[in-house]
Amino acid sequence: MTENGKPIPIGAPSDLHQLYKIEKPFVDLYKKIADCPACELVRFRTKTVPGSGPSTSKLMLIGEGPGEKEDELGLPFIGRSGQFLEKMLLSIGLSRDEVYITNVVKCRPPSNRDPSAQEIQACDNFLQQQIAIVNPTVIATLGRFSMSLWFPNEKISQIHGEVREIDGRLIIPMYHPAAALRNGSLRKTVQNDFLKIKKSLIQKTKT
Repeated sequence: MTENGKPIPIGAPSDLHQLYKIEKPFVDLYKKIADCPACELVRFRTKTVPGSGPSTSKLMLIGEGPGEKEDELGLPFIGRSGQFLEKMLLSIGLSRDEVYITNVVKCRPPSNRDPSAQEIQACDNFLQQQIAIVNPTVIATLGRFSMSLWFPNEKISQIHGEVREIDGRLIIPMYHPAAALRNGSLRKTVQNDFLKIKKSLIQKTKT
């Protein structure tokens, strides 16, 4: 696959230009995120990574935090996890540019460590505004940190792939793509869980 006659970097989406487009409803919010000094991650980041995708998406994916490539480009899920995520979306008939994708924290934790509770809390208002703008019918949480926003006392190994309705939305906790890359035995599990997304979107379309 090539882009403008040049090979696409491994793990990079085929159309970065499309992902950089910011729809009007997000402009002010993304500026606030870029100017945010609320936690220590501001000292380490190269770029903020607010999110990407359409404001009218029926599906929102919420991960944990940006990695090295995401920090460099300012876009979520651009590295190997992003490549795997795109494959999973394609497997259920969706392209990346149809889905709104973000993380619980908008700046990269140093050395790719887990985001702290304080850092997640500092970004929570931004995430709630994103949810309000997009108003998705289905939210899939990718990894335990985003899952804990809805299911703080449960284990991802026990509830992944379960579809639960909260405040009129279907919430589906799922393993993070990086977990499937580290542990090949999880790939089929993640693929099956993505089928739950497809069924949930169809269900919500009918109601």
